[in-house]
Amino acid sequence: MLRHYDQHGGGVKVYTSRLMRALLDLRTEHEFVLLYRNPALLGTYAGERGVEEVALAARSVLGWDQLAVPEAVQRHGIDVLFNPKYSIPLRARCRTVWVCHGLDWYVMPWGSKLVDRLSHRFLVPRYARKADAIVAVSEVTRRHVMEYLAVPPDRVATVYSGVDDVFRRPLSSSRRDEIRKKYSLPERFLLYAGAIYPPKNFTRLVQAYARVGPERGIPLVVAGGENRFLSEGELRQPEALGIAEWVRWPGWIEQEELAGFYAMAEALLLPSIFESCGLPVLEAMAAGCPVVTSDRYGTKELAEGAAVLVEPESVESIADGIRRALEDTALRAELIAAGRVRSQDFTWRRCALETLGVLERVGSTPQPGRAAPVHSASAARSLS
Repeated sequence: MLRHYDQHGGGVKVYTSRLMRALLDLRTEHEFVLLYRNPALLGTYAGERGVEEVALAARSVLGWDQLAVPEAVQRHGIDVLFNPKYSIPLRARCRTVWVCHGLDWYVMPWGSKLVDRLSHRFLVPRYARKADAIVAVSEVTRRHVMEYLAVPPDRVATVYSGVDDVFRRPLSSSRRDEIRKKYSLPERFLLYAGAIYPPKNFTRLVQAYARVGPERGIPLVVAGGENRFLSEGELRQPEALGIAEWVRWPGWIEQEELAGFYAMAEALLLPSIFESCGLPVLEAMAAGCPVVTSDRYGTKELAEGAAVLVEPESVESIADGIRRALEDTALRAELIAAGRVRSQDFTWRRCALETLGVLERVGSTPQPGRAAPVHSASAARSLS
């Protein structure tokens, strides 16, 4: 289910496109039926063996999920239906798996839109009950799925996201110069990467930066920086604090150039109130960029021992973490070395293999009223 494939830039879009590429690169005997809502996406995987792309028309998101997709399941003989982002059809007559990217609306419900809170209250628990398995992107997320959605442990599998090799590759001095010139990047800067919405804690980040960066002559670069929801006022924080000239907004940056941003930055700042599996943390570590992030939830799980961990609800704690990352030379060297080592554990091939293992395990369980498939790598005819 790839309804969200062309959504806004950010973690889930990166996750879906990289996971799809890695699954196809495994060269299995499975057939993949890729279900889009946007017909312009047809041909995205043209020429790939064992891939069929289908555009499904629907007037609404709910209509696409709950009406169009079940019809496609029947029409294409799909054995296992896979959504890399939350929802599944409640009347799908096949095995189903979806990916949970975090349950921040349960942990901090005040940080979600009303329409989303209603969806999360009434629909997500039903998706959890219906699913034959749920893939959680971190161990924290797995525990939350079991706690908030009452899913038994044997139906939730932790599969970490990967990191693109582009972030691990050394950047030539000439390429650094090209990127710096293109985006008018200063010689030294601190970096925030991602969209802005309540869990990201952007207001406190800017308040902490205001205590540290300007007096040291180090700007803050915000890569991404759009208001995803409920954060229009947060975008005005630099101006409200009188430091607007110290904050740069280059917009969304493609992966190869973003790797250059990480490589040149003094540190990545991601003191989120909540993250399930913060991809910028992994990307920065792979690129050799020191990380300042939160001492809770997914960021602590990913980065403990390889980042400066701060209390996200304390502006002074965040500011002190920034100071340490900038001024403690020995600590910086330790963080860079530990981050590179830690990031080696996270590859899209590993993510694809472990995700495929969940799909194959689900596909090998007979559906009521259907014959049990053969237990082999080619057991599931279709994964979509």
